Amino acid sequence: MASDTLSRRPPTLRRVRIHSQLATAAKEIAFLLSAALLYTLVRGLTSDRVDAAFRNAEDVISFEKSLGIHVETELQGLILDHDWAIDAANGFYIYGYWPVFVLTLVWLIARRPVAYPFYRNALLASGAFSLVIFAFYPLAPPRFLAWHGFVDTISLEAPTYREMNSPTFVNEYAAMPSLHFGWILLLGIAWVALSRVLVVRIIGATMPLLMFATIVLTGNHYVVDAIVGGAVVVAGLGVAVLIERIKRQRAVQAAIQDAHDAADGDAGPAGGAAIPAQRTPNLSRVR
Repeated sequence: MASDTLSRRPPTLRRVRIHSQLATAAKEIAFLLSAALLYTLVRGLTSDRVDAAFRNAEDVISFEKSLGIHVETELQGLILDHDWAIDAANGFYIYGYWPVFVLTLVWLIARRPVAYPFYRNALLASGAFSLVIFAFYPLAPPRFLAWHGFVDTISLEAPTYREMNSPTFVNEYAAMPSLHFGWILLLGIAWVALSRVLVVRIIGATMPLLMFATIVLTGNHYVVDAIVGGAVVVAGLGVAVLIERIKRQRAVQAAIQDAHDAADGDAGPAGGAAIPAQRTPNLSRVR
């Protein structure tokens, strides 16, 4: 009997909350994976503009030289004679991106659900801005320009990674902006802003700096790519802030409308007792 009673006991609030979080996480992850797939497919549509991509690469190199920031080959020269440094750069480029991306989103959904929509919106907005740039400005990455002294360290030491990223799905001529840097910058901002653990916040502040160095040291991006990657993330954050303001304005307007409805219902006919009024649907709140 006791076991039957326990089996019929309603779920605890904690269990219901965990189930709700898991359902939300599964739904959000499925949504973001679908968005990532769409992003990858659309990004790949511009991969046939090879000549333009190489012309733009030469323009980027000339532009960086004019600003005095064309330091990619010099920085690569610091690690090419040290296998451990090459392995470290390759490893962070590969494992410091998607694993960090997924784990951070899961953490936001599970532990910071109120803040999660803000960062999701910033992520999606920055991705949309990046697709526009990919479409109008194809760019060959440094690793394709060996005659300038660039070295593809991943192809040398981790060729399996290149084989896994098939050109069928990955546009190899979409170096600008660098979302390897931009999105890690966004996730690092989330770690610093939302974590209560000092070590985690320090890591969050360090990750974008390491990724900036890594994308250059591996020959995958120019310095300008990282700058533009940071710019699209800032623009994405701006969109997220705008969305939050609109949501707050709507919430305030809905609260004011509810207060007016309640006041009208309590007032009743003039000079008489208050007659309970039937609440009519607030059509302005239907979205």
